[in-house]
Amino acid sequence: MTDSPTRTVDRALSLLAVVCDDGPLTLADAARAVDLSASTALRLLRTLEAQEFIRRVDDGRYAAGARMVHLGARALANDSLVSLAEPALRRVVDRTGESSYLAVRGAGETAVYIAIAEGTHSIRHVSWVGRMIPLHGSAAGAVLAGQTGPDGYVVVTQGVEADVTAVAAPIAIGGRVVASLSVVVPSYRTTESRTAEIGRALVAESRSIPAVSDVEGDTTT
Repeated sequence: MTDSPTRTVDRALSLLAVVCDDGPLTLADAARAVDLSASTALRLLRTLEAQEFIRRVDDGRYAAGARMVHLGARALANDSLVSLAEPALRRVVDRTGESSYLAVRGAGETAVYIAIAEGTHSIRHVSWVGRMIPLHGSAAGAVLAGQTGPDGYVVVTQGVEADVTAVAAPIAIGGRVVASLSVVVPSYRTTESRTAEIGRALVAESRSIPAVSDVEGDTTT
């Protein structure tokens, strides 16, 4: 007996959700999580992979694909977090001249950029909205992984891209890091003092976001 179209869609969406929430996952783990046989899960995963909703990573496990990430980024672009952070993004550009980004944690050990305010230099960093980056080896990722240092920001040189320096600070609500505010700049335009200046600007602006300020300023019990 074949599955009805509705049941097939339901199973595919369940698989997609578990891969996005908990991935990367092996075939066995994904099938077990949604109570499917391995053969049925494999068939559905291959269909989702063909449409780029999921992808295979190097070790064969399944993770969120480019199409899923882009859809998520577009949805988040209308979210209140982006609206709240937009003034801070623009002020970072005003203070530094460099492109500033807002990023949130993505599927598995990744982060995804969801908003940008472009810098004012003729040579500037652009077009990373919707891009997925690793948590490890990137400034925004380190912040989202809770690895911010005592200065309140993280600096990574030549992490995701060669000849690029990234500086990031956390946006925290109620003590929980929910996003990162970062600057991405060509390395030739940075010095140690300049990087520290950018870091301090990011820390100040990340703490100026209304939702963050409201929580930090609430001393009621």
